[in-house]
Amino acid sequence: MAKILDGKIVRDIIARKLARGISRLKNKPQLAIIQVGNCHQSSAYIRQKKLFGQRIGVLVLHKQYPEKVAEKKLIAEILKLNKNKTVHGIIVQLPLPSRIDKERILEAIDPRKDIDGMTAKNLKSLWIGNGSGLIPATTKGILALLDYYKISVSGKKVVVVGRSLLVGKPTAMALSNQNATVTICHSRTKNLEDVTKDANILIVAAGKVNLITKKHISAGQVIIDVGINMLSDKKLTGDVDFENVKKIVGVITPVPGGVGPMTVASLFENLLLAYRAQKLRK
Repeated sequence: MAKILDGKIVRDIIARKLARGISRLKNKPQLAIIQVGNCHQSSAYIRQKKLFGQRIGVLVLHKQYPEKVAEKKLIAEILKLNKNKTVHGIIVQLPLPSRIDKERILEAIDPRKDIDGMTAKNLKSLWIGNGSGLIPATTKGILALLDYYKISVSGKKVVVVGRSLLVGKPTAMALSNQNATVTICHSRTKNLEDVTKDANILIVAAGKVNLITKKHISAGQVIIDVGINMLSDKKLTGDVDFENVKKIVGVITPVPGGVGPMTVASLFENLLLAYRAQKLRK
């Protein structure tokens, strides 16, 4: 039976560390969250961020706009937040309505306040590997989880299933920067099970229920399930057939309770980094 990597344990350690650091600050960091529409899942994620912010002493400003809001208005709001010296981090809750140019919206964020690490400047820093930018929160959370459980990636074969700019690509690049040999798979990868079986570490971020089954894995592997899918009964599940796969592999993350809590904690780690960098520039 596999060892379970519990993201809640690591999240709580990070929360205590952040709370101690923030308690010593004269002015509290503030995060601005922009939401378009009223997607139930997005609202649930925002609620988690608000609760975590309250727990560590961070101010969270939630600005919610109707589904039909103009793209121009969103950009204008972001530009105002960029200039607001009391706001130290900005995130746009994804997904946005399809009619809105997501890249244009994200690029409006000041990279110094881009705590989701999604602007071109921060992604370029990750690609170069110079450590000067903010790392996307989910990627940062995966790295922290592996580090806490002393799972080395150096020299290991890592397969990432999913090539999104939000998770798959930045995670692959971050692991490559740590000397892993990384393969990215996607919907058109032929003989997917042959590729995934050969991995030492398998990271799945495709957003498809039970994409990874017993035929895709081998004994002793490390499985990181980033997928968050809502079933018809409102229960959350990942991209991996957890109950069957956990009987074979060596290590696995649950959904919920694995990478999800780490993403939230990492987001606020980035907020504190952004806060300190902005204070130094004054």
